[in-house]
Amino acid sequence: MTKRQSINGPIARHENPIPNASRVGNIVMSSVIGGTNPGTRDLPPTLEQQTANVFAAIRGDIEAAGGSVDDIVKVTFWVKDPVTQRAAINTEWVRMFPDPAALPARHTLTLPPASKALIQADFTAVLS
Repeated sequence: MTKRQSINGPIARHENPIPNASRVGNIVMSSVIGGTNPGTRDLPPTLEQQTANVFAAIRGDIEAAGGSVDDIVKVTFWVKDPVTQRAAINTEWVRMFPDPAALPARHTLTLPPASKALIQADFTAVLS
């Protein structure tokens, strides 16, 4: 059996003793990815800024795992309001995944009301 490997991309790191992602063989699963500013851990005030940070961190983590965004098979998002906030996700989604014939699966859920974040995500990838 292949040993599990902790992955930490260059964009953001968790404060707790957990990695940004974990890889076993060719499978990569991320921890929750927030929209904080790299280096400061401050949350930007807008959904668009937080979303751009989430997508940058996704790219950084999958590349640190030895893959690319083409290896991502599913992304789950948590937002305050999945109906009204979908456009911000879609803008970055199309930038990262421009081929409509090769999109990962996607699921969007609602963040708890007490969350300070406007968006969070995680992903699953199978490296080629």
